[in-house]
Amino acid sequence: MYLSVKKVKPLADYKLELTFENKEVKIFDVKPYLDTGLFKTLKDEKFFKMVKVSYDTIEWPNRVDLDPEVLYEKSKVRKKETV
Repeated sequence: MYLSVKKVKPLADYKLELTFENKEVKIFDVKPYLDTGLFKTLKDEKFFKMVKVSYDTIEWPNRVDLDPEVLYEKSKVRKKETV
């Protein structure tokens, strides 16, 4: 089972702050993906910042997305959101 992404915020240096359905906030580094396939388009910082939540994961306008399991497992914990 995977956790859905509920919020995404682009950060400097091709990182994303992700809030998951369990309220965990993690940082995902996109840099390792920037030299492969359609991910190369994300090198344009303006385009990179156009990321949004789509269904249970994140997506850019060119339909590039990442699996929510990958996002969760390869992210580093930042903080727990207080409700």
